[in-house]
Amino acid sequence: MAEPTSPLRIPDYRRFWLARFFAVLATTGTVVIIGYQLYDVARTEYGMSIQEAALQLGLLGFAQFLPVFLLTPVAGVLADRFDRRRVAGIASLLDMGVALGLGLTTALEVRSLPVLYFFAVLHGTVRVFISPSMAAIAPNIVPARLIPRAIGFNSIAMQAGTIIGPAAYGFMFAADHALPYWSSAVFTLGASVAIQSIRNLPPPRPDARKAHPIRQIVEGFHFVSRERFLLGCLTLDLFAVLLGGATALMPVFARDILHVGPEGLGQMRAATAAGAAVVALWLSFRPLRSNVGVKMLVAVAGYGAMTVAFGLSKHFVLSLALLALLGAADMISVFIRSSLVQLRTPDEVRGRVSAISGLAISASNELGELQSGFAAALLGATGAVVFGGSAAIVITLAWAWLFPEIRRARTFEPRWEQTP
Repeated sequence: MAEPTSPLRIPDYRRFWLARFFAVLATTGTVVIIGYQLYDVARTEYGMSIQEAALQLGLLGFAQFLPVFLLTPVAGVLADRFDRRRVAGIASLLDMGVALGLGLTTALEVRSLPVLYFFAVLHGTVRVFISPSMAAIAPNIVPARLIPRAIGFNSIAMQAGTIIGPAAYGFMFAADHALPYWSSAVFTLGASVAIQSIRNLPPPRPDARKAHPIRQIVEGFHFVSRERFLLGCLTLDLFAVLLGGATALMPVFARDILHVGPEGLGQMRAATAAGAAVVALWLSFRPLRSNVGVKMLVAVAGYGAMTVAFGLSKHFVLSLALLALLGAADMISVFIRSSLVQLRTPDEVRGRVSAISGLAISASNELGELQSGFAAALLGATGAVVFGGSAAIVITLAWAWLFPEIRRARTFEPRWEQTP
């Protein structure tokens, strides 16, 4: 039988792609609505000022990050010790339960910050176990030579979900506040069914359960620490997004600066994903092959510059355009980091390394929300975003010096060619 020329020709990969799309669609839409709902409740029910309510958004990010920080190493070990389909599928079913709980409390008009925080923590907890297992499945069902293209298609699924989810959920919330959560329950169920229908997945290694779980966690961190290019890429993304992320403050911009409401918030989140999706589509057919390190540094610096410009914008259409460019720059960084993790990580530790990568992403996103909330309380929303984008540029310059391996990286091969 001839080898497939595209990941999409592999039935198991199509099931995987659909599961990823459904999971991202549900997660991104839910996170956006929880954030807007919490900010709106803080302003209306609790009478908080803009800065006080913005701080609540930062605390929301921290509440979602705490379970990620505590449970990510465990999730990575589970992904390497057990059937990855079952781990991701069961976690998706639990996420469906969270969505149903949010829908019920919203329908009953339980407008309370503690309730929203509670479900946000639950959502963050079950999400921890989905990402490492799902990320480690693709290399098991796609030939190595097609992995860069698969990563491009994976990103399309992620960005398509990120575009459709926030935009659609924003309009749903405007029509019926509980409707987005009922929709999430349906999509997470679909993700669980799709991921568990994958057939040709190799079983875990026979010795996977013999090693002590603590030792396996340590081995995962040790592997990342030895690979300086991998370490540099992960920490660059961690600190740049942690300081430069404007996502947490989008409800502030939507409600009180650009005055576009929840519908506009959904479009803002979708604009970022749209820019990323265009780049992901391009990379799925023309993956990066040369000078990947320098391209990653330029992309992260561009991400910081677009963040600064967005913070200064007072026009909705211009803000959407800047967010699209921001998403495009971020996608290049994501592609390089994801390709590195998949191509340079042995399968027996891929779940743990994927978990560490996911931890870095979550830390940058959720702790970035906490940082943004505190910064907004001190500097205002505009000042916080401008400061964060500027800091991301400074971090990029520092990492170019601290990790010369990134500058010298030309390909994704295990041994890097060095510049003269």
